[in-house]
Amino acid sequence: MLDAKVRPWIEAPLNRAGAAFAERGISAHEVTLFGLFMGLIAAAMLAVGLPGVLALVPLLIGRLADGVDGAVARATEKTDFGGLLDIVCDFVFYAAIPLAFAFRDPGNAAAAAFLLAAFYINGASFLGYAIMAEKRGIETRAQGEKSLYYSAGLLEGTETIAFFVILCLWPGAFVALAVIFGALCLFTTGARLALARRVFR
Repeated sequence: MLDAKVRPWIEAPLNRAGAAFAERGISAHEVTLFGLFMGLIAAAMLAVGLPGVLALVPLLIGRLADGVDGAVARATEKTDFGGLLDIVCDFVFYAAIPLAFAFRDPGNAAAAAFLLAAFYINGASFLGYAIMAEKRGIETRAQGEKSLYYSAGLLEGTETIAFFVILCLWPGAFVALAVIFGALCLFTTGARLALARRVFR
């Protein structure tokens, strides 16, 4: 919901950063993998019970790298593999944080499982929509220049990052927050399917 609104504010700084990395010979793939590495460091910190505030540092660095990698690709060469690597790394990161909270406290396990299931279902609708849009030649740049079609929804990348930040700040509220966010993910899936029914008839 917020990605398209946030994009105009961050696109120019990201493009400048991407051009600077490209000039130094750093590839988009390297930035993508570095972003995933930092996200997994954050997840590991959460899993072993370290204060969530500390985990915010690598988490936010990782998400910043996730924004810069596309800018590096645009400044050098965009490839289909780069787009695939980016989305896979995103999904690995999104799975790692709920899993970390399950390890952090066994009492979080059921809520973490529900959240992971909601992510899985929502991800399936997101990727399925992208495939059908590509098949029909439908394009959008509402969320910036992407390797695949990004369908809008109630919960997008911006909301998910904000959710993870809140979890890091208040890890004791994980169960309630995970249930609420998971339910909203399922609502997003339903809304996307309703949209697809109209668009892909």
